[in-house]
Amino acid sequence: MLRQIAPTVESVNSLPSEKEEFAFVKAFRDLMRLRNVLSSFSNFTFNDLDMTEQEFEDYKRKYLDIYDKTKTGEGKDGGESIIEDVDFELELIQRDEINVAYILRLLAELHSNLMQKTPEGEEEKAKKTKTILDLLGSEAKLRSKRELIERFINENMPKIKNSAHISDEFNTYWNEEKQKALEELSAEEGLDSATLNKIIDDYLFSGRTPLRDTIIDALKVKPKILERKTIIERITDKILSFVRTYEDDMGDI
Repeated sequence: MLRQIAPTVESVNSLPSEKEEFAFVKAFRDLMRLRNVLSSFSNFTFNDLDMTEQEFEDYKRKYLDIYDKTKTGEGKDGGESIIEDVDFELELIQRDEINVAYILRLLAELHSNLMQKTPEGEEEKAKKTKTILDLLGSEAKLRSKRELIERFINENMPKIKNSAHISDEFNTYWNEEKQKALEELSAEEGLDSATLNKIIDDYLFSGRTPLRDTIIDALKVKPKILERKTIIERITDKILSFVRTYEDDMGDI
């Protein structure tokens, strides 16, 4: 059924309308359910299927691309979206052991290849870099972190001399990027940075979405009554997005 809708991974990009995207989402969601059932058996292997594991992961990234596009409203023309309310069942994708700490262990292995200035080392480096970036693209909870981690791989890792320092260097990099993102959010929305920090800390502690009055108190200039709902929703979404990117699923790093 999936092949009839999208014969190749690349063909997902050319689906002519939301109707076909909707069909693809449903077909791949069913495929994930089946794969999860099959993988519970010890003798399960992709070698028995008419699809490689890499191809499955590539289709998964397209599935998540449609999810991202739907949730951000990208490409909408003002009409109702037929896939806007589809349950993408991201729990079918989640794997608890995959977090930033796990990615850092892969980066330490990659660093060893960066240090080997041989054709074999370069080939292994390219292979491991692709594995890491593919993993970041296919894991729903890590997609928001992909750009930051890719930048760390390209710009910071070549300067690190010892693989044992990867975690410390990454922590420094991550904290600097997090601080920059906080400052940008404060400046964009006219928020008091100290109050914004407290809102985020409270959310991390309690797990409760910030109250509307808390957001209003953080604004340096209080908006008019009629503007408040839109502004509060926008700022809340940005705060939750910040937490997903910089705080969630970090693991023990």
